[in-house]
Formats: sequence, structure tokens, C-alpha cells
Amino acid sequence: MLSTNVKSAYDQFYEQNDVAWRMLGAKAKAQNIVDVCKDISPDKILEVGAGDGSILHFLEEWNFGKELYALEISESGVKVIESRNLNKLKEVNSFDGYKIPYPDQSFDLVILAHVLEHVEHERILLRELKRVAKNIVIEVPLDYRFGVDKRMKHFLDYGHINMYTPTSLRFLLQSEGMEIIADKTSLTGTEAIRFNQFKNMKRKKTLLRQFKIEMEYRVKQTLSQILGNKRKEQFANAYTVLTKRSSQDLQIF
Repeated sequence: MLSTNVKSAYDQFYEQNDVAWRMLGAKAKAQNIVDVCKDISPDKILEVGAGDGSILHFLEEWNFGKELYALEISESGVKVIESRNLNKLKEVNSFDGYKIPYPDQSFDLVILAHVLEHVEHERILLRELKRVAKNIVIEVPLDYRFGVDKRMKHFLDYGHINMYTPTSLRFLLQSEGMEIIADKTSLTGTEAIRFNQFKNMKRKKTLLRQFKIEMEYRVKQTLSQILGNKRKEQFANAYTVLTKRSSQDLQIF
């Protein structure tokens, strides 16, 4: 069960007035989900840790899936999701962070986007996802860099208690008996970087700073294409995986 102090930390999270920022991030996450799911056609979709429902907003707008469901630990998040009045949303419920209140194999697809890095007992949650889902999409931020331990306060302020690389996430999933079907690395887009710097961080919007943002993005994008998957994964800011229960279940616990 979710720790009381963690639950209380997120209860009022979505009462903050950063809707534009969350929607901007959610659009990119939703696009990554659609991209890795291009070879499946899920009808019944559950998002676990649905936040304020912004990813579900785009999935409905893009006509992805026929029925949408949501689980969220934050009471404020549940209220915001309900207020969206999404036509395809059949249920939104709060939950304890681990126990998913649906029978085995209830969903064609379960989404866990930018949640796993917040989870105290990640394997427990992964086993629940595998129980209720035929397919699972997981996306995590690629926070891990050399010297990341020197920036602990920064990441803990965001609630990020786990760090991943594409390799470490694949290892975690495969060791839990999941097969990788499709994956995608992605860079944070320039629109999001500009918003973060000039709106969130309130830096002065100069031509030089805008030029630098654009050039850094293009250089990373170009080098990623030229230097192959290893460098592409090192430059990336997020990693998205479509997975399912493996026919050879390797879970050892």
C-alpha cells in the first residue's frame, strides 16, 4: 500500500495552476504512446497514474481507443479528470498506488506514463499491470546522467526516487517476465524547452537564448541519427516502451 506521506504529498498536486505546462508535456507523451502502439488497435485502455487526465484528453481527441479508464492516487487529480467530461471516459477512480481494482486481463492496453520514477515498490506495481493488461506502455524520463547524485534535491523535489536508462528499464521489465514489442527514445521539444525557460524559470526571452535552444536541439537530433542507438539513448530525455507478458516468463521472485 502507498505510504501515507507519499499519498498526502500528491493529494493537492493538481490544484496548482500549471495547466498549460502539463498539457504541453502530455501532448508529447500521448504522441509517443500512439507511435509505439502503431501495430496494435486497443479498444479498452486504462491509464494508471493518470494525473490530471491531460494524456487521456489527447488520446480522445485523436480517436485512440474506444473506452478510456483512469486511476490516480491524487484526489485533486481525480476531480480534474472528472471535470474534463471526456466522452470516452467510462470510469475514473482513486487507488492506493499498487492494487488495481479490475479483474485479470481486463484491458487491451494499460498506460503508465512518467509514473514509475515516483513508485516506491516498482516491481509490485509492474506485476499488477501485467495481471490486468494484454499490452502495457511505459514511459519514463531519462534522468540518469553522470553525477546525478549531486542533484538529489532537484529530483526529489519532483518526486523522482528512481532513475532509469533505456537499458536499465528493459532489464527491469524483462526480469519481470515482459517482452519488449516496440520502443522509442525522444528528445524534449523546443516548444517545451522554451516554455520551461521563459515561463517556468522566468528567464529573459532573448534571441540568443532562443537560437541556442534551437541549435542544441538540432545538434542532438542530428548526432542521434548519425551515431546510432547508443548515442541516441544517451541524448534522449524520455524512453517509451510497448510490452506484454512474455511467453517465457522470466520473473524470478
